[in-house]
Amino acid sequence: MPPPAAATIAPRLLVLWDVDRTLIETREMGRVIFARAFLTATGTPLHERGAVAGRTDLDIMRESLQLNDVEPTNEAVRKLSRALIDGYEEARAELASRGRALPGAVTTLATLAAAPDVRQSVLTGNLRGVARIKLEIFELDRYVDLEAGAYGADHTDRAELVHYAQDRATRRFSHPFDNSHTILIGDTPNDVRAAREAGVHMIGLATGDSNVEQLRAAGAEAVLTTLEAGAIQKLMQVVVLNDAGKNKDRT
Repeated sequence: MPPPAAATIAPRLLVLWDVDRTLIETREMGRVIFARAFLTATGTPLHERGAVAGRTDLDIMRESLQLNDVEPTNEAVRKLSRALIDGYEEARAELASRGRALPGAVTTLATLAAAPDVRQSVLTGNLRGVARIKLEIFELDRYVDLEAGAYGADHTDRAELVHYAQDRATRRFSHPFDNSHTILIGDTPNDVRAAREAGVHMIGLATGDSNVEQLRAAGAEAVLTTLEAGAIQKLMQVVVLNDAGKNKDRT
């Protein structure tokens, strides 16, 4: 997605989306593709996969290599990374058939994409190539600027990914996004922790394995159970905006 043309209203809000169980779900295809990639990269069948929820692909790959008695060298991780991206590319049709965009994802992304003072990207543990393919398959890539996002290969700590995304978005849109004007949206307590440690706003989505109480207990400022009607308004209410600046921008 190319950067938007210059607008009369400067962007004030950077929205960073998690991908899996927040915008889409692979319905076990992720596990299938990972197992195929593991066998391709190592010559060893995958007997046990590392924990997934809220973690980066680099962490998952290293743990999976260790669990299957393969030394997690940098070269082994690179080979598995390449095989994983290739695996998603080859499985586009399967993933399109078995997976889905979560209800309300298209409408929410499209509505925010139409707002002149909002910019959207992703903050995900996925490798960049994997995230791109997933979003392309479900036609969500048109609403987010992937060049402004942060990915699992950037850093193993999700809180650090927030800073990567802010820096990239600032360069991409020629406008600084400080912590008070950055919001992370995700479905796991690890997403919440990343937002809190980075000092940005956080919306929890109880669309994955974590429920409303768990996300609130982790420190999410608000928790939604769906991205259907009304969710956007709740999302925007969380962000602390300067009223004077807002009114000035809209004149």
